[in-house]
This record gives sequence, structure tokens and C-alpha cells, in this order.
Amino acid sequence: MNLRIVFLGDIVGGPGCKAVSQLVPAIRERWEPDLVIANAENAANGTGLTPEIYKKLCARGIDAITLGDHVYKKKQIVQTLQAETNIIRPANLSGGAAGKRWMCIKPKSDSGDAENGESGGPGVYVMTVLGRIFMNMPANDPFATVDAILDEIPERDPIVIVEVHAEATSEKIAMGWHLNGRVTAVVGTHTHTPTADARILPAQVDGTGALSPGAGGTAYISDLGMTGPHDSVLGRRADRVVAHMTTNMPFPFDVAEGNPRVQGVVIDIDTNSKRATAIEAIDLAADVTKPPYANG
Repeated sequence: MNLRIVFLGDIVGGPGCKAVSQLVPAIRERWEPDLVIANAENAANGTGLTPEIYKKLCARGIDAITLGDHVYKKKQIVQTLQAETNIIRPANLSGGAAGKRWMCIKPKSDSGDAENGESGGPGVYVMTVLGRIFMNMPANDPFATVDAILDEIPERDPIVIVEVHAEATSEKIAMGWHLNGRVTAVVGTHTHTPTADARILPAQVDGTGALSPGAGGTAYISDLGMTGPHDSVLGRRADRVVAHMTTNMPFPFDVAEGNPRVQGVVIDIDTNSKRATAIEAIDLAADVTKPPYANG
């Protein structure tokens, strides 16, 4: 049996939410994913997430939501983090932080009763960790945190997707190799710029040239990109950011509008081996002449 998962890069502001509304149905029709996951930490006007936007994203086809260093920028999301099972905060925050450290999402059956949530496949375990290099939010060791959670998961040899919400590419790549052959996929977020390194990691080679037993088969990409306005500086109005950088004067970094796109990856998984068999980048442009853009 095969499982297909779509993971979308950071949703930014209203343009990103509208892109989800318009293009996720097209993604479902074209790639027929069993699950669609998205990082939504910038969905509320560029910073944070509200319960209302969370509900809208779920209604528009997002099955599970992850958050990053802006997790608590909208305090009203705390109750949602505590109550809902398809949204998580970064796992390597303080133990007293609100929200779940990992989640298990099960695809709905094509033949079963989708409204009652009948499962159509194995559960997919998802966790997010913050990087520590150049990141403003203090966090515990992401490598040790992932190792500890893998020991906590109640299922033997599960399907696991690890999101690394980090600034430094080196930290993300290191996590990919650290988890190679141990998890199904490692995907990077936070920099809002898609990288061209999507691949299935090979079995590692030691100093003698010998293959490490059981290694390989983990899908990897350093950054999924951004679901939002791409005529911008990482989703913010370019004129405001350039003005700040060239004058050192403060300017409001409003969310931009132009060229909304959806970016991310499609990952194919062999449910017998729990390893990835393919990873493909997604980069789709929204049509701003059609709803929900055209009608505001």
C-alpha cells in the first residue's frame, strides 16, 4: 500500500489563506493526497494564528497544522492548541508550554464513512522542532527532542514526518542525516524560500565505504517555501522592507499582496517499509481574477 502526503510551506496572511482556499482543491484533484499538512504560523496577518483562521484552513482542506516560533503571537490560539488533535506547537519548547509536542493524523477512508473519520490507512506521526542557530525563540536541543519523541511513539516502526523550523540550512541538513533511515521525511520551514534539494536520502557511508545497516529512505528538503505573496520580501511588502534596510528607520512590515502562490512538496510513502519512495516540489500560482481574490 502507498500513502501520499502533501506538506505546504508557511502560510502568510490573507493572500496565503486565499491561495489555500483556491489551490488545495486543485492539489487534491491533481495529486490525490491522503493528507494535506501545512505550517500556518504566519497565517494571521503575517504573524501567528487565530482560532478563526485555524477553522477556516481546516474547512478549506488542510488536515493538520504545524506552528513555529510565532506559535504564541496570538494568545487566543492557546485554547485551540490544548483542545484540538490536528495542531501542534514546536516540540522542543519548555515542558510547560501550551500545546501538543506531536500528533498522529489518520487518512480518511475512500470507502469508509469520512464524516465519522474512518481511517483509510496507517497513522502519520508529525512533530516540529525549532532550530537554535540564529533563532530568537529559546528552545531545547532539537536533536535530543526528536530522539526522545521517537521513543515515546506507541507504534512500532511508524510513519514519521519531522518538520525543522529553522534559519540555518546546515542545521536542517544535519537533522536530515541524523534521522536518515529512522523517519519517513524531514522537511524544513521558516525561511519562506524553497530549496532545490528535494530528494530521498541514500544509505550513509562510513569511513571505510560501508553502508550503514537500515539507513536511507528518508525524504528530505531544506525548505518547503511559502504559501503567500511572492512579489515581496518573505511575504512582507518589499518597499517597506527595503526602506528599513536602506535607512535604518522603522517601517511597518505589512503583508504584501502580489503573486500569491502555494509551495510545498508531495511525498510518496511505502506503508510496508514506512520509507519514502518519492518527493516532488509543488509551486502553483493562484489566479487573482477568480474567487476568493476577485470577490475580496
